[in-house]
Order: sequence, then C-alpha cells, then structure tokens
Amino acid sequence: MRVAELTSAIKKLLESEVPLLWVRGEISNLVKAASGHWYFALKDDQAQVRCVMFRHKNQFLSAPVANGSQVEVLAVATLYEQRGDFQLTVEQMRPAGLGVLYERFAQLKLKLEAEGLFDPARKRPLPQYPKRIGIVTSPQAAALRDVLTTLRSRLPGVPVVLYPTAVQGTGSAEQIAAAVRTANQRAECDVLIVCRGGGSIEDLWAFNEEVVARAIAASDIPVVSGVGHETDFTIADFVADERAPTPTAAAQRVVPDRHALMRGLRDIAQHLRRAQRNRLQNAMQTADYLQRRLVHPAQQLQRQTQQLDQLHQRLQRAYAYRRQHQHWQWQSLAQRLQAASGDFVRLQDRQANLAQRLTRAMHNTQQRHASRLENIAQHLVYLDPKQVFARGYSMVQDANGRVVSDAATLAAGDELRVTFAKGWAKAEVKETGGK
Repeated sequence: MRVAELTSAIKKLLESEVPLLWVRGEISNLVKAASGHWYFALKDDQAQVRCVMFRHKNQFLSAPVANGSQVEVLAVATLYEQRGDFQLTVEQMRPAGLGVLYERFAQLKLKLEAEGLFDPARKRPLPQYPKRIGIVTSPQAAALRDVLTTLRSRLPGVPVVLYPTAVQGTGSAEQIAAAVRTANQRAECDVLIVCRGGGSIEDLWAFNEEVVARAIAASDIPVVSGVGHETDFTIADFVADERAPTPTAAAQRVVPDRHALMRGLRDIAQHLRRAQRNRLQNAMQTADYLQRRLVHPAQQLQRQTQQLDQLHQRLQRAYAYRRQHQHWQWQSLAQRLQAASGDFVRLQDRQANLAQRLTRAMHNTQQRHASRLENIAQHLVYLDPKQVFARGYSMVQDANGRVVSDAATLAAGDELRVTFAKGWAKAEVKETGGK
C-alpha cells in the first residue's frame, strides 16, 4: 500500500467515524495568511491539535481572535494528506463559555415561561401621556443620552427620574433589580425604562439574570425593556410589559410625538370651527324664518279687517244671488199658477203663503247674517290696540323698536319710547325692579 493510499484511507475513516463536534481550548501559533485563511493550534494543559479555518468561514466572526484567546470551535476531524498531519477544519468559532451561557439562558427562559412570567395576559398597557418617566441605567451609558435626547425631541417638559445602576460586570444584576424595586417603593413614575446599549452576550448578561427578571415581573410600574440592538434578546425583554429593540425605541414607546399631537389638535380645532360656523348659520336662518313669521298687531288687525270686508262682500253677493234665485222661482211659480187656470184661487192663496214664507225667511236670514257681522265687528273693536290704549295702557319699546315686556331686560340709562292712545313720548330708565 502506498503512503497516499494510507493517508487517504485514514482521512476517510476520521471524517466518517468522528462527528462534527465542539472543541474548547486556547489559541496559539496563530497565522493569518495572505489568502485570508487562518492556521493555528488549539491546546489545553495536556494536548494540542492543529486547526485551519478558511476565509469564507472566519470572515463572519465579530469577536477579535488572537493568541491566548479561549475559544470553542465547531470542527470536523480530518487528515492533511500531504503531510500526514491530523487537524481540525473549523466551521464556527465563539468565545469560550458562550455555550454555557446559552444553556443557562435557555433553561431560565423555559423556567420563567412555565411560571407564566411571559404571558401576554399579564402585560399592562403603557400610559398614553406619562407625567414622570423613570430610567434604570448607568449614568455614564450612551444609552442614557440617546433616551434623554429622544424624550426631549418628542415631548419636552416631561420630568425624568434616573435610578443609577451598573449595567455590566459583577453584581450589576443585583443593582439593576434593586433600582427597579426602589422605583416601585418611591412610586414617583408612571412608566419605567430599563435600558443599556449593545454589546456581546457577556456584556448584556446582567439582563439575563433571574433576579432582574423577577424584579421586573413584580414591578407595579409598567416596564419597557430597551437592551442592546434589534437582534439582541434578553430575559428582561420577555418579562417586561413591552420590549423595544433599542434604548431610543424605548423612549419612543413611552411618550407620544408632540408633532403628531399638534397635528391632531389642529384637526380638532378646525373641526370645531367648522361645526361652530355651521351652527351659527343655522341659528341665523332660523332667526330670519321666525322674524318673517312675526307679525305686528296692527298688521294682523289690518289683515283681519280685510278678511272681514271680503266676508261681507261674499255675504252680500250670496244674499243677492239667493234673492234673485228666489225671484226666479217666484216668477216660475207665477207662470205655473197662471197656467193652472182651473184652480187659480187655490194657487193664488198658495202663492201668497209662499211669498210670506219667503219674505220671512229672507228677513230672518238677513237678520242672522247682520247679527253675525255685528258680532265680528265688535270682536275686532276689542282686538284693536287703540281701544286698549284708551283704557290707560301704553306700549313700551326700546331703542331698537322691540316691545319691552320684562323689566329684567332693561338697565339704568336705557332710552324708551312709550306709545299712548294719543301720541307718544321718550323716556329714560332710572331704576328697575320686580320679577
């Protein structure tokens, strides 16, 4: 068997029998070739193995890699046939310990989710117009400047209370939880922002601690979590009442945009002006209609007099027509009487009787109509304002000609016009009283 055949067989055996696996160790003898490929050794205190990571794999790494870095690599065990060297072909690389952190993250997430801390039903709505906003973060954090700048630009004048705390490092989780509890004890804010800027999973780990999650869940104040960048998710995001992708976005969630509010107010004001204008126009039209219907007593009396004259003329015409009609009937009867020569006397007596009845009926009808006409005329006399004035009454009008019927509408110094049965006079109000 040739050497090439041996190394090829060993390579196939390694790649088929040893699965893709994570290996942890320290980087040494790192060489970054001009081609972009990396060559290094991965070692611990007892052994080492050669490794290669090609350019199309290492170009996606975000964390810096150098000699002495503790890393975990996902690699394929293989054999470099030209030299017969055993090596690992690296597919992925991450700082050592991330696997443990991811496992802790997943376990805590499952635990809290089972307890119902992520349940949307327990999430509370944020106040639409908060009176005071609390911020839990580091005073030196860039996230604080971003939040304050956003709050000032969207709704300036809203008071802000800072609950300072470390957001990274040993003991930071306990400090964050304590700051959330302090904000609830003081109860001076309507909404609470828990935030910090982006970073690695280790930098953000304080927001994955159980003590922080439970403090947020127990908060009586609605909490908005704005930790890291859009792609970063922490346990605090799941527990908070609302998750914002960045600190700036968290500030945008808790306060409305003043420009949008101003536009809304302008629209409402325009609507109110339009409604007020329409209501005023309707009232003016109603007043004009009522004014047209309002008739002066003199005009009403004149119209009723005209109606009475018309009725009198119709009565006279009806009386003349009836008299003429009865005359025609009398002539017809006379002709019929004359034609009935055989019983002339009887017919003559009947004619006389009918004539008397006709005369009485005409007289009674005339008297009845005359009496009705006299009653109507007497009624009109009673309605005549001049008759009322003749009994000592008068009509009082203000400077605009409106009739005054209530002393409460007058004030001292108002000029009045008083109309009597004969003539009129101007007067000035000295004092008013009575109800």
